[in-house]
Amino acid sequence: MLGNLLVFAVIAFAIFVLITSAIKVVQEYERGVIFRLGRVAGVKGPGIIFLIPFIDRMVKIDLRTITLDVPSQEAITRDNVTIKVNAVVYFRVIDPERSVIAIEDYQKATWQIAQTSLRSVMGQSDLDELLIRRDEVNQKLQQIIDEQTEPWGIKVSIVEVKDVELPDSLKRAMARQAEAEREKRAKIIHAEGELIASKELTQAATVMAAQPTAIQLRYLQTLSEIAVEKNSTIIFPLPINLLSSLERALTNLGGGATTASIPDSSTTSDAPEGEQA
Repeated sequence: MLGNLLVFAVIAFAIFVLITSAIKVVQEYERGVIFRLGRVAGVKGPGIIFLIPFIDRMVKIDLRTITLDVPSQEAITRDNVTIKVNAVVYFRVIDPERSVIAIEDYQKATWQIAQTSLRSVMGQSDLDELLIRRDEVNQKLQQIIDEQTEPWGIKVSIVEVKDVELPDSLKRAMARQAEAEREKRAKIIHAEGELIASKELTQAATVMAAQPTAIQLRYLQTLSEIAVEKNSTIIFPLPINLLSSLERALTNLGGGATTASIPDSSTTSDAPEGEQA
């Protein structure tokens, strides 16, 4: 009796193992590549999949987008500048069968190709292109990596250069260049303002020369603006014409006056006392 129970238990356990190995569950975001005696029998999923025990073997492939972080790579640009660049790659499997048959480890292979392509593209680009035309560099990287991984059933959707690390000496040079550019723009704007102001002042002087009373009104307006500030010292502008008139008056007054002659003391002298009559 005990022996029969033991045999029954062994048979039940064997049936349980067979059923467990025959029934597989594939998630919605996965696909199962079925190998039957070493040959590909197809791609199945999602849901419950029945396999022939000891004959069929299934490899699950994740179809979700994978984020691959490319570590910092040191490269020399086309204009001989040493930089360090890192990037991020987004890709997914679009053909599970080829991703299993054509490549041993598609994630590792994509990671290696991304590093190699990043150094290659950096060496073919100028520093200004990397800093200004980042989108074009990203598109070029995406195209190169996608073409190389396409035979493996991989689709590269996005490649982004995250950071470009520059030498400290180059950073200082770029800072000086930016400062010089700002000073140049400031001087140009100041010169343009002076040019416009000179034209406006010329027109204002022409109008005031035609109407001398306008100059006096301008003086009074200036005094009223100064008085609003409650200053203790008021500077009153004196017209140049008044100074010219005063100068001519002083000149005329100095030319009409006569100067008195002073007798020369050397021509008058006292006679000796013996010669007086």
